[in-house]
Amino acid sequence: MKSKILISILTVFLMAESGYAQNQEATDSLTRQLQEVVVTAKQPATKLVGSTLVTTIPGSNLADLGNALDVLAQLPMIKVADNSVSVIGKSNIEIFIDGRPMRDEQELQQLLSSNLKKVELLMAPGAAYESTTGAVLKITTRRNFVQGLSLTDQFQLQRRRKWSVMDDLGLSYRLGDWELFVNGTINRNNSLAKGTTTNTLLYNGIETVVGSSQHNSYPTTTGVVKGGFNYSHGSQSFGAYYRYNPERGDFNNTGSEWLNNDAPILRDIDKRIRAYSHLASLYYENTFADRYLLHFDGDFRKSHECNNVATTYPESTNPDVNSTDRRESTLWAGKLYLNFPLWKGDFTVGTQDSYTHTSLDYRMLNNTVSEYIPSSLTDARQASAALFASWARMFGKFSLSVGARYEYDDYDFKVDGKRDEDVSRRDHLLTPDLSLGYSFNEESQISLSYKLTTVKPPYSQLTGSLSYTGLHEIEGGNPALRDEKMHDIQLFGMWKGFMLQADFTRSLDTYAFVKQLYPADNLQLLMHPENIDVSALSLCLVWSQPIRRWTPNVTLGMYRQWLTLDNTRYDKPIFSYYFDNTFALPHGWLITANINGQTQGDMHTNRFGTTWFTMDASVGKTFFNKSLTVKLSATDIFNTANNDWTMNTYGVFVDKRQSYDRRGVALNIIYNFQPRKSKYKGSSAAEEEMKRL
Repeated sequence: MKSKILISILTVFLMAESGYAQNQEATDSLTRQLQEVVVTAKQPATKLVGSTLVTTIPGSNLADLGNALDVLAQLPMIKVADNSVSVIGKSNIEIFIDGRPMRDEQELQQLLSSNLKKVELLMAPGAAYESTTGAVLKITTRRNFVQGLSLTDQFQLQRRRKWSVMDDLGLSYRLGDWELFVNGTINRNNSLAKGTTTNTLLYNGIETVVGSSQHNSYPTTTGVVKGGFNYSHGSQSFGAYYRYNPERGDFNNTGSEWLNNDAPILRDIDKRIRAYSHLASLYYENTFADRYLLHFDGDFRKSHECNNVATTYPESTNPDVNSTDRRESTLWAGKLYLNFPLWKGDFTVGTQDSYTHTSLDYRMLNNTVSEYIPSSLTDARQASAALFASWARMFGKFSLSVGARYEYDDYDFKVDGKRDEDVSRRDHLLTPDLSLGYSFNEESQISLSYKLTTVKPPYSQLTGSLSYTGLHEIEGGNPALRDEKMHDIQLFGMWKGFMLQADFTRSLDTYAFVKQLYPADNLQLLMHPENIDVSALSLCLVWSQPIRRWTPNVTLGMYRQWLTLDNTRYDKPIFSYYFDNTFALPHGWLITANINGQTQGDMHTNRFGTTWFTMDASVGKTFFNKSLTVKLSATDIFNTANNDWTMNTYGVFVDKRQSYDRRGVALNIIYNFQPRKSKYKGSSAAEEEMKRL
């Protein structure tokens, strides 16, 4: 029996090339009424609904795995690393839980796997989502409501190179049509990273080496306090919540710098971070005339961050370099849409609008350094308005979804109070999307989709200020970055337990990081983002088929790009594999063992190193009628993860060798008293703007 299983695994590995992971998102509600086609006969059942993969959890080996993150890590096309969720071959994902956007990673940790009903993955989001959305992940929980008080507490103790601890307590009280809830989270995290950076270039006709070593400690303390209410009666519901999120960090980097064959100079970098944010969100939803669904979301967010950086050279005569920066951001956003049946299909029309204001006050306190890294006050304001419409329908074995989105942006950028006419702009863009699917039979389906998207760079990369990182190195943003226009064509097919995805993208004015000489009186290297045009093809083959108590999930894929910058080609493909395993044993025991690896290859201007074999594992058990879950997990067991990369841009070759502290163990304890899902139905009014902030 063992030999047969081994042979079947090897056969799958030889059948195709491997896939690489990116970010993941939630599913499109427009496909809810499309015909479902069952692909697998055993649990967990995976279905194809238009271009959406739907997996049911109850009755499967995953139902008692722990929390939602544990389940997602074992599903096809979805990957989880350090509580960060991604979708293979996709970026810029959105995650929704019972119709509301996920605001922080703790939400997935709080959800018990036994309370999950289904997970939907939309691989081709329609116009109802922001044009930047690459995939949508929608999680639906089971409706096991109870009156009165419920409590959820999760505790995590983690040891890597440093100790980290987290505790989350959630209280909810339900009486009739009302639900009141309050959550509190405290997280003390400490990580340690080591590495070296070597820059090689020709300077004044002489080969020159600029090097540095790093020993980075990142102790941070974050908290979350959240409270709100929900009301639901008949076809009408509304709710609101307020969240306060403070953060305190004390970064320290003890290392050295050197130039050519000179003796290294010791260097200490201390960074003090003090930040907080306020978020208020509300929603209203009503169904009238038994066919018209009206939904409104509103958000207000205000954040503040202050950083103080001190760079000292304790054993040399180099003067101290001190700087401060203060960032303030405000967001107002609203989203309104109407959904109703039209021409035997499902039609949605709506508007999504936002106003964003962010300012950065950067002060360089060293007079000598300020000659080439000046102080600056940058101010960015953006008003955005979008109209969208989408329609989906089944035609026998065919499924069709079409949509369009019109976006208007008014962007105003000022430096030291003066408007930058080269950067400020007004944009008009129409982005269409189209998805066509066909079902041959119950075990084989195929879909083809096209989408044009606009991706705006994050505000942190649009700043014009520069940061001192060493005697010969500078980092900064680029206020002249243009918005990316991306054409995306995707082919997706399923046959029995196999899934095939082919995704081709053509990105115009996306951005990548480059390193080049900076004009100054002495040798200075600048790392900053720059617009590029790149085409990329990703292929992946997935096999997932439960075998009694064993649920294997094998993913093989390839990523290959076409990029030329300054007469240098970046086109070496990346081949990767993922082999996830879940074992459901008697008496409530569950074991996972996940293995992955990838070859060396290029992604944008970076060439990433090879990782042949990395393994994570966990063992867990439920107690007291599944109210208590205890799990012990280990990550990067053999300490084989490769985090090295190189870069060769504008005559500067960068060799980065780094060692993260991903190897470690963690103990998770989750206790639920009368657990049930939240009824908050609000969604994000401007999710992409929040990400950019």
